Amino acid sequence: MAKLQKRILKQPLKPTQPSIAIIGGGVAGSTIALRFAELGLDTTLIEKGPSLVNGPPICHLHAGGNLYREISDEQCLKLLQQSIDTVKVYPHSVNVRPTIIALPKTDKGSPDDLRPRLDKLQRKYAALVENDPTNKVLGEPDEYFKFYSREEIDALVGLPIPKQASQPSDWLISFANYTQLDNIQFPILLVQEYGLSAFRFAAIAMMAIENLPNCVLQTHTQVASINEREVSGWTVLTQHKDGPPREQHFDYVINACGFRSGEIDDMVSAKRQRLVEFKAAYVAHWPQCEGLWPEIIFHGERGTPRGMAQLTPYPDGYFQLHGMTHDITLFDNGLVESSDNSAQPQLESAFIEKIDKQWPQQVINKRTERSIEHLAQFIPDFSSAKVASQPMFGAQQIPGQDPDLRAADVSFDKKHYARAEIVKASSALSASDAILANLAESGLLGDIDIAPLLSSHYFPVSQSFTEEAVTEYAVMLAEQRNYSTSLAKTFKGVVNG
Repeated sequence: MAKLQKRILKQPLKPTQPSIAIIGGGVAGSTIALRFAELGLDTTLIEKGPSLVNGPPICHLHAGGNLYREISDEQCLKLLQQSIDTVKVYPHSVNVRPTIIALPKTDKGSPDDLRPRLDKLQRKYAALVENDPTNKVLGEPDEYFKFYSREEIDALVGLPIPKQASQPSDWLISFANYTQLDNIQFPILLVQEYGLSAFRFAAIAMMAIENLPNCVLQTHTQVASINEREVSGWTVLTQHKDGPPREQHFDYVINACGFRSGEIDDMVSAKRQRLVEFKAAYVAHWPQCEGLWPEIIFHGERGTPRGMAQLTPYPDGYFQLHGMTHDITLFDNGLVESSDNSAQPQLESAFIEKIDKQWPQQVINKRTERSIEHLAQFIPDFSSAKVASQPMFGAQQIPGQDPDLRAADVSFDKKHYARAEIVKASSALSASDAILANLAESGLLGDIDIAPLLSSHYFPVSQSFTEEAVTEYAVMLAEQRNYSTSLAKTFKGVVNG
């Protein structure tokens, strides 16, 4: 397989290798561009913004999807596999820390309701590791999750909070000391669900593309029209912000425009049902906190005042906050669907203004303060946290009509046209593999056997950068985007991790 990969990387797949356009430089578009360019395919990535991987807030791999009680076990198992693949390909984008899941006493569910799914996930993870030891990226399979009783948590109260974890229970000390324990059900759950840094992911994509001669990045560039060519392929008319319109020809087009995917579908007269949901996460600074923190999820009923509360830790006392209520992360009229006349769901202008421009400071303060209050009902001292920056926000596409769908990757419509339709960042590699297979089925890769390439992920350039170099670039991106540089730093919490 290595010889085949080297051959593809250094030589064209055939005398006239296909030219591929990827429209949209988010997680999906960037991942697909890297996947193809690493293999030597002629790839052009078109992004209307100044850099890659903007958009909806990324904070979590969602390995197994335990945060979503409403989704199916099948989706969770798929997300587990995709998350493992993502950690293996982009290790420097991962924040290695577990997640605590707690159910408030007001919640209708029970902690024991989570156990059957977790047992399935643990068995699946163990089987994946047994089949391929390199899959052991989420800790030891027999430590994938553990429930802790009230007595075990009470025994941690008063202990000094460590700066690094040498055993799983170390992650629980901050929770034990700061959480209003009488307000939650026991046992609580500690699961090896890790974080994902949007800034370090963006840094890897930018650095790799700069070093891949087969990938051309066109930033500040919008697609004005797409038309099928008489013979085959597509003519794409683009408009750079500072230049004249440009006509480009491609054999294959990939629509990776995220929530604006419907606009490209409409250009090529492709029908598609989809939902679009506007969401936001908020950034707070709580310098009074001490030592090591896991991510903490307090379950709740989505869209109600008691919606899920999520506390995601970053270095230097910064936290990303979700509250699944319409006053915090969700928005009234923020979920819209496509129509018979257009594949593009129409968000209200107020949401588009938030995406394309800047949030009013009054709204930033109001919603961030609400998110702080939402967390403070479980962690009272968190009420002293302060608004730290603009939110991390954007709109998320969900293919089809099921708002609970989370494990999705790609769909195909017209000849030589694909849509990347990921909902979670960890699904991007799966989307790239599916499109690579479609390229082969379409005859655009000649007689190359791609089966070995679909059984492994080949990213020698993307994986060549040191953690220090990735973090340095990520810090620069955070500064450019007006966020605290702490959100771009590596989260170090595991001894010898």
